[in-house]
Amino acid sequence: MVILANNRIIGKKYEDVASDYLSCQGYEILERNYRSRSGEIDIIARDGDYIVFVEVKYRGNYSYGDPLEAVDLRKQQKIRHTAFTYLYKEKYAENTPVRFDVIGITGSLITLIKNAF
Repeated sequence: MVILANNRIIGKKYEDVASDYLSCQGYEILERNYRSRSGEIDIIARDGDYIVFVEVKYRGNYSYGDPLEAVDLRKQQKIRHTAFTYLYKEKYAENTPVRFDVIGITGSLITLIKNAF
């Protein structure tokens, strides 16, 4: 259980870093750690006209690979489904422009991939 607690603390820390980074890039943070039955989205933000669903992945170094590679097809599908649940529940119009971004953090390097999938 200690490892799980540590992972949550580390995850929250780097979600905070990502949230601050996005704010500096002009994003308006709407939600953090949105959960539904279908899954979780780390950050939901507005970037201009877009509602942006952001997945955050952290690695201390590259020994376990690039954090961006951890957002595989299965994870993407789960995020999409959760995003559409959010849009429905929050009563956004069907034609609301959406985007899926990924932030990879390795050590102190932050990489933002806009429209990642």
